[in-house]
Amino acid sequence: MRLVVQRVKEAQVIIDNKEYSSIKQGFLVYLGITHTDTPEDVIKYADKVKKLRVFSDSEGKMNLNIDAVGGEFLVVSQFTLYGTTKGYNRPSFIEAAKPEHGEKLYNLFVEKINESHRCKTGIFGADMNIVSINDGPVTILIDSIND
Repeated sequence: MRLVVQRVKEAQVIIDNKEYSSIKQGFLVYLGITHTDTPEDVIKYADKVKKLRVFSDSEGKMNLNIDAVGGEFLVVSQFTLYGTTKGYNRPSFIEAAKPEHGEKLYNLFVEKINESHRCKTGIFGADMNIVSINDGPVTILIDSIND
């Protein structure tokens, strides 16, 4: 599982030139799933993202989690996080999960976030435009291989 977590002032998903969903302050999460990921992985990483302390406290230190700032989540599936260009000019996505596996785990991730936070989404597999105003910028990479 690979996650790109961006601290944002706002973000939105646009599909067919119309706003599909949007958030104000919070996390824009790009979620990549590989064929070996399990529901247990999803639960672990959803919990990890909810606890990330990357929002600034009164002293300007990244010390607060999303709860402390009343933030929201926008979770977007992104199989291209498993693209590799090793030996290629055109990326290979062989490590990305097949759509049926990826969608199941993506939906579970969103469900786990929604248990305790406001969570908006894109549409799995759709062609989407993502607009965001990064805060900081702060971008955290989480990869189950390196965790």
